[in-house]
Amino acid sequence: MANVQAQSAVGGRYWAVPIVRAALALVPAAVITFNANHSAEFGLFVFGAFALLSGIMVGILSRRTLADPRDRSLFVVQASVGVIAGTIALIFHGGGLGFFLYLVTVWAAVTGFVELYSGIRARRRDPGERDWMLVGALTAVLALVFLLLPPNAVVSVGLLGAYLVLLGVYLVIAGFSLKWAATPSARADTASPNDLDTL
Repeated sequence: MANVQAQSAVGGRYWAVPIVRAALALVPAAVITFNANHSAEFGLFVFGAFALLSGIMVGILSRRTLADPRDRSLFVVQASVGVIAGTIALIFHGGGLGFFLYLVTVWAAVTGFVELYSGIRARRRDPGERDWMLVGALTAVLALVFLLLPPNAVVSVGLLGAYLVLLGVYLVIAGFSLKWAATPSARADTASPNDLDTL
């Protein structure tokens, strides 16, 4: 019963959200990995595209798949921050290393905290709560690393790529885990009335 309630809280199609987020993270991760130009301008371009697109998709998909109004509101806030940060990065892509470090740090701190808070708030209620906490914590760690990191464009852009790889791989696993976890539950729900009839 608890599993059924938890899954209905996020909607049966929520598993697609982490899959989409994973794809949006892995594409720029590959771009960074296979590009030798790790300048601040390149980093702002890649980060801007990632933050903007992922913000738009998280906002749209979360509104459609999250049943809890507070969860939806928190993810809309997170998405809005991504859209704003991504737009700023693309417009001011020539802002230099300091601007790149500052923008990514602020984005990661705000979105990481919001997602971490969403996971803590949804404990034992939503099946995605553990994923929200881990992704939020990972993003918050990125903010701390960028804050404490000595200014270096190559290292900073490389770390952004590493973060995107970790994020993408984890979200793929999380998305398919939610999808597969929902299947046995649905089968159990449909089988239980028949089982009672046979008794």
